[in-house]
Amino acid sequence: MRNNKSLLTITELGGYPDFSELYRGCGFQVDAANSMRKALRSLKQNNYDVIIAEFNFQSDFRDRTSSLETLMAVIQQMEEVKVIIFYEKEYLHQFEKIRARFSFHAELPYPIDEHLLRNAVESV
Repeated sequence: MRNNKSLLTITELGGYPDFSELYRGCGFQVDAANSMRKALRSLKQNNYDVIIAEFNFQSDFRDRTSSLETLMAVIQQMEEVKVIIFYEKEYLHQFEKIRARFSFHAELPYPIDEHLLRNAVESV
């Protein structure tokens, strides 16, 4: 059994503060990926307790609404992983389509409330 809790943060677009210190303060070793491709590669090599990702609506995708669906298809095989999602309020109706198919530990709208984020991470 691992002694260290680990967290992967996937920041494709960003535009919000780097919360790495918050995650470390909650006792997590933090890895970061700036693309879904790099995140999926990291998932093959590491076991994470928490994954924090963005829902970025992409209307140009034919068969899905975002790369989050690709991530969740992989993660649903990993029962222990908790997923926290950041999303734009204006795309909530698109996010609800994914929410209907996948379960998330927490869902936080922008701008990210640091107190709510800390509570979500600490409750893992």
